[in-house]
Amino acid sequence: MQVTFWGVRGSIPTPGPDTTEIGGNTSCVEVRVGKAILIFDGGTGLRLLGQKLLKEMPLTAHIFFSHVHWDHIQGFPFFSPAFAPGNTFHLYGGNNVSRTLEETLAGQMDHPSFPVHLTEMGSKMTFMDLFEGQSLELPSGEGEKKITISTARGNHPNGVWAYRVDYDGKSVMYATDTEHYAVVDTKLAELAKGVDVLIYDAMYTPEEYSGQVGGGPKTGWGHSTFEEGIRLCRHAGAKQLVLFHHDPMQNDAAVREKERRAQALYPNSIAAYEGLTITL
Repeated sequence: MQVTFWGVRGSIPTPGPDTTEIGGNTSCVEVRVGKAILIFDGGTGLRLLGQKLLKEMPLTAHIFFSHVHWDHIQGFPFFSPAFAPGNTFHLYGGNNVSRTLEETLAGQMDHPSFPVHLTEMGSKMTFMDLFEGQSLELPSGEGEKKITISTARGNHPNGVWAYRVDYDGKSVMYATDTEHYAVVDTKLAELAKGVDVLIYDAMYTPEEYSGQVGGGPKTGWGHSTFEEGIRLCRHAGAKQLVLFHHDPMQNDAAVREKERRAQALYPNSIAAYEGLTITL
């Protein structure tokens, strides 16, 4: 299992000289499992991943959306392989009573916002709206071995889904855009039990979250801190913590300082950056 980060920012892309080390693209994580390609979220990092995947066509991939806020879907209209006939994409998202995943992705490509509609993209696409707690089994491309995808709901305005990938004794969990409670979130704790790598929303420092710095408090905004990520890791027995979804106001130095503070409390912590690859 190999995990590669293509976009690690939250809210809005942050290009410029102050973010060149960590990167300025919004959320997108590629997970190679056996011969299967799994993609988590379609932020602007998806465009970069798409350029690499052009060399592997024709291809089949599974794209899992944590939710459909703009910073998690805005790369999809620029995902080049989706325009190529012969490619197949299976797209998954949490069930929402107002709009399906397909309707939401099509909506951002409607006239006059975008010149090409979802229905005009050349690849074959299937859509699946997931229900809370639903699990999936996917082919790995390596004999009879299966990939298991497990789900849980996080705590974010309009809803968010966390995903766990299990394969051949290894596991990765993707839990972005989720806000902690006064106690450890029991749903996320169950999903994270014994996981090898926990990718967790550490958008704010504790001081930013409380409002001591950076304006007012962020309570109810749907994001968390590295301290709460560590608390979840300890409770669930997660082996490695990856700080993810960095605030757009945090430059490279601020993210590295956040990482340093996390490592002082939980040594096996790392701040996600574009190009980071973790192999299990």
